[in-house]
Amino acid sequence: MPGFEVFGEEEKREILEVLETGVLFRYEFADKRKGVYKVAEFEKRFAEQCGAKYAQAVSSGTAALRVALAAMGISPGDEVITQGFTFVATWEAILESGAVPVFTEVDETLCMDVEDLEKKITPRTRAIIPVHMLGAPAHIDKIVAIGEKHGIPIIEDTAQACGGTFNDRGLGTFGTIGIFSFDPVKTITTGEGGMIVTDDETIYQNCSEYHDHGHDHNPKLERGLEGRRFIGFNYRMGELQGAIGLAQLARLKGMIAAQKKHKKAIRQALEELNNVTFRKLPDPAGDTATFLAFFLPDGDAARRFNEVLRKENAGAIYFKENTWHFYPKWEHLLGGLTLSRTGWPFKEREQGQDLRYMPDDLPRSKAIFERLLVYPIPVKMSKDRLETIISAIRKAGSRDGVAS
Repeated sequence: MPGFEVFGEEEKREILEVLETGVLFRYEFADKRKGVYKVAEFEKRFAEQCGAKYAQAVSSGTAALRVALAAMGISPGDEVITQGFTFVATWEAILESGAVPVFTEVDETLCMDVEDLEKKITPRTRAIIPVHMLGAPAHIDKIVAIGEKHGIPIIEDTAQACGGTFNDRGLGTFGTIGIFSFDPVKTITTGEGGMIVTDDETIYQNCSEYHDHGHDHNPKLERGLEGRRFIGFNYRMGELQGAIGLAQLARLKGMIAAQKKHKKAIRQALEELNNVTFRKLPDPAGDTATFLAFFLPDGDAARRFNEVLRKENAGAIYFKENTWHFYPKWEHLLGGLTLSRTGWPFKEREQGQDLRYMPDDLPRSKAIFERLLVYPIPVKMSKDRLETIISAIRKAGSRDGVAS
C-alpha cells in the first residue's frame, strides 16, 4: 500500500483520454465525449471484480458510507452498531444520518467481536457496520448470520480491504451493501473516491439518485428535465478519478501479490522470536497483506520493542496512540464537540437524552491494543529496506529478551 507507488503510463493514458474530450463531469455532454465515460466503466469493472451486480462510484469512502445509510433509510433515533477500531468516517457518517453509533469491542482479528455484537443489539438497532480492518476480513459469515437472526441489514465497511476475500468471495458482497475507499493511502487510489456495491436493485437505485441531488437519471430526458423522488446531495465522482481508478483496478491483483511477498518476509523474521504472536485471520488466503499486525506479551514489552525498532529506523505503528482509528483517542466524540449551535448531534436528540461516550467503554479492546504493533506493507520495497526492517526486528527481539 498504497496505489500511488505504482502510478505510471497506464494512469497517464487514461487521464489523457479524458482531457482530450474536455469533459470532466461524469454525466451529460454526450456530443463532446467521443464515447468516453470513465466513471461508468470503472463502476462496471469494479462490480465484476467484486462479484456484485451493481456498483455506484462516489467522491470518497466517507461519502460511500453516508450514501449507503441514506439508501437504506437510516433515520434520526436509529442505532447503528459498528466497532471501536475503525477510521472516524464510519461513525461520522452514522452521526450525519442522525442515527446513534453503538460501538463493539474488537477481538484479536482486530475486527468486530461477534460475542459483543450480540450484546449491543437493541430494538432500535437498524444496521450493523463491521469493518474489515487493516486489509483482512472480519468474521463476516458469523456477523451476517447474527444480522439475519435479528432481521438487521449489514453494511460492510471494506474501505481498507479492497481486493480481499472470505472463502473465495469478494469482501463487500456478504452484506446488503458494501463500501470502499480510494483515498491516498489505499491499495488502489484515485486521490479521493469511493465505491458502493450491492445486489439489491432498489438500494442501488436509491444510491444512484441520492448521490446526485436526487436526479433520477432518466435516459429519455435531458439532465435539467429529470425528476426527483427525494432530496439528495452531491457525492459524485469525476471523470479524472474514474480514469485513474480504471488503471489502478487493473493493477490490483499484482499489488496484493507484491504485498503478500513482503509481508511474508517480515513475518518470517518475527516468527524467529519467542512470545511474539500474530493477529488472528478468519481466512488468511483472503488477506490483502496491506498490514502485518503482531502482539508482544504486554504493553511494556510492546513499547520497549518498538523503541528499538524506531532507533533502527524501522518503527511500527502503535495504534493505542492513534487518534484517527482507536476509540479512546477520539476526543471530539468523547467530548461531544461540534460546530452546531444546539450541540447536535450530541444534544437535542430525538429520544430526549444527550449522547455520551466514555473512554473506558471498551476495556477488552484497550487490553488488546496495549500489546499490538503494526507494520504497513508497501507495494514496492527495496532489498535494503527489507533488510533494515528484518535487522531491526532481530535487534529488538534480542534486547527485549524475547529472542529464541
